[in-house]
Amino acid sequence: MSIDAILLFALLALIAEVAGTISGFGSSVFFVPIATYFFDFHSVLGITALFHIFSNISKIYFFRQGVNWKIVLYLGIPAVLFVGLGAFLSKFISSEILETALAFFLIIFSLLFLLLRNFSIQPTNVNSIIGGTVSGFMAGLLGTGGAIRGMTLAAFDLKKGAFIATSALIDFGVDLSRGVVYVSNGFVHWHDMKYVLILLFISVIGTYIGKRVLEHVSEKLFKNIVLFVIFGIGLVTIINQFFF
Repeated sequence: MSIDAILLFALLALIAEVAGTISGFGSSVFFVPIATYFFDFHSVLGITALFHIFSNISKIYFFRQGVNWKIVLYLGIPAVLFVGLGAFLSKFISSEILETALAFFLIIFSLLFLLLRNFSIQPTNVNSIIGGTVSGFMAGLLGTGGAIRGMTLAAFDLKKGAFIATSALIDFGVDLSRGVVYVSNGFVHWHDMKYVLILLFISVIGTYIGKRVLEHVSEKLFKNIVLFVIFGIGLVTIINQFFF
């Protein structure tokens, strides 16, 4: 990768980390589609898992007050258990199919929240378990499950800091689990480690910037922007898959 490409990759990763922090969905929903322009999809899965481990440690530190341990238990344990299954299956499905599935997932997710303003999930233990199961499986298979986890967490009406910290703690366990499977699948490569080191610094800087922005920007306004961006990323990914 050329110096210009590395700088562009780093800038886009930083934007993804800031947006992921502010939205509460996590950076992978933005980072995975972006990274596919620089790496093959299976390498993206490995890099994303490592990036997210750093990112979640940063979020847990900066938003450490107010973790909801009951939600971590009911949503986090199923997520950690099923992420391994999704990660294992990703080895047997072609990258083209996975990228297309990711694109459709992003479009459906964004349209759901843009068009159905009153759409919500009831804050029950059963829904927490279901949300954790689906988000974990999607994280392992497609590299991103934060949108589903965020949708489930939104039902509990947590404060911003508690929402982000709880989500990050769950995601930390998810990323550790899928990271192990990705390594065994051969998705983590030594020649990509220099980019992972760059992402280590970006995870801290991006989380800090996101925390500061959250203090001054309306959550409602920014989440609408985020949803439009997610829709755009999904649309561009589909266009690239079918027309280029």
